[in-house]
Amino acid sequence: MSFIVWTDGFSVGVGQFDSDHKKLIEYINTLHMGMISGHGMSEMSEILDALVDYTRFHFKREADLMEKFSYPDYESHISEHSVFIEKVNDFTALYKNGKKAFTLELMSFLRDWLMNHIKGTDMKYRDFFMAKGVE
Repeated sequence: MSFIVWTDGFSVGVGQFDSDHKKLIEYINTLHMGMISGHGMSEMSEILDALVDYTRFHFKREADLMEKFSYPDYESHISEHSVFIEKVNDFTALYKNGKKAFTLELMSFLRDWLMNHIKGTDMKYRDFFMAKGVE
């Protein structure tokens, strides 16, 4: 059973971002499955690194499109991305140094942050981009 299940209610109306969000959900589900299956540090580190890399890729795509169309809430949106990346980077460093473990609390943080960000912050740009003809 998946830790996060994609539903159409998560769609922000921008195809590339919906695809990115599905991929991020897939990475979080893979981390969750690895945690409950007891995967080792190297495998979990690899998945975590892939999640971080893909998150940065996605955040850059959002930022680039926002800049291109002068999205009015750009600064606030990007600030949320920065805070998230900082928290995940902090956890990654602690994990790789053996000072932190994967826990349900961490997995819940990842899930809740992503779901709240999509359904809250990202949904704010839905109508904006639709009005610009972005699909």
